[in-house]
Parts: sequence; C-alpha cells; structure tokens
Amino acid sequence: MEILAIVPARGGSKGLPNKNILPLNGHPLLAYSVVAGLKTPEITRVICSTDSDDIAKIALEYGAEVPFMRPSELARDHSNDFDTFYHALKWLEKNDNYVPDIVIQLRPTSPIRFMSDIQNAISFLINNTRIDSVRAVSEPATTPYKMWNMGQDNLLLPLLTLPGNIEPFNTARQDLPEVWSQTGALEVIRTTTILNKGSMTGDNIFGLKVDPTTYVDIDTLNSLLLAEIVMKDIECIKP
Repeated sequence: MEILAIVPARGGSKGLPNKNILPLNGHPLLAYSVVAGLKTPEITRVICSTDSDDIAKIALEYGAEVPFMRPSELARDHSNDFDTFYHALKWLEKNDNYVPDIVIQLRPTSPIRFMSDIQNAISFLINNTRIDSVRAVSEPATTPYKMWNMGQDNLLLPLLTLPGNIEPFNTARQDLPEVWSQTGALEVIRTTTILNKGSMTGDNIFGLKVDPTTYVDIDTLNSLLLAEIVMKDIECIKP
C-alpha cells in the first residue's frame, strides 16, 4: 500500500507574509506538516509542492522530498487544491512511474495533529471501499445558523433557514441542529478520487471528529500566537 503525503506550501501569502515558514515554537510552520508525514508509519512518502526556493530548502532540511517546483500558475491567491494535487500526481506518474493508492493532504496552516487521528483516518479509508475520502471535522466556534449575509444598505439576511423555527439566530445553540466544520488539519483521499473523479473529496466523505480545543487554523498573527500556546500543553506531533 503506497500512501503519499503532500504538503502544499506556496510562497505568496498576503494576509500573513511568509506564513508557511514563520517560526512556531522554534520550528518553521511548514516543518510540523512534514514531520507529521514522516513520523506516521503508514505513510510511505512525503513531498512538498511549492513554488518557493526558500520553502523547498526548509522542506528538504526537515526530510521531505521536493521532486519538482510547482508551476507559478498553480501558486496564485485563487489557485485550488485539486489543480495542485492533480499536477503532483501526474508529474510523479510521468517522471517517477509512481502512483500511490492514497494521498494525504497535510496543510502547513493547520499544524496541530495527533498520530492516532492520522492512523484512524487511513485505516477507515482502507477498510471502507465505498468511502472516497476522510476529512477531519470539529464543532465550529459559531454555528452557521447564527450567521448572516449582508444585503443592500447593510441589511442582514439569515445565512440559513430552519423549518419550524423562524428565528434560528435567536435560538439557544443547544437547540439548533448539530453541525461540523472541516478543520484543514487532515484530508485522506483515494488517488482514484482525484484522478478519475476529478475531485478532492468524491461523493462519500467520512468525517473524522477531532477535538475542537486543539484546532487552530493559522491565517493571522493572533492565530499563530494561539497555536504556540495550545501546542505547549499537548502531545501532538512535533519536530
């Protein structure tokens, strides 16, 4: 069973410049995803897909492969995951004669991961053939039933409606439907889902529940500082 982990890390980041290589408790942010792949026994190969020489150098230093440089047109603000992963898989097939059975996305911006979660996600996908992918999910900090769209003149329009409840936004959270938010920390995908179905998820997506208190998505300086605090007190995968 060939299981490939891909760490996607482009060089450009407007919200938090050089985000993927900023220091987090003494190591570049990128390193946590690389090491998560290397330390998981089931994962057989770890590569970094990047357009940046600086990121490539750091990825290599921490043990990842950088077999190619990502084309610039796949490393823009609005570039998507599918194009990045499709490019990586087709490049590896053409140049290395390598086609993995499973692909794992380890985003640098979600550095807090636990070995058991990665292993459980892999095991579930292997043992359930009807499942196309597994995604880590957690309870969101704010339920979408209390979120809004903004119309003309800044008039608020409820994002979601709820049969039998004309004002879900004024309803206690515990009385609203249970919802789950993808964390970005872990996505385990059959290679055929990407190459044959043209999708990063497929039709049947299993939600792997993770602890919301350990989920941090780094996109601002405050979220980077929060990740530092959370990581000091938990035994997640670290360099």
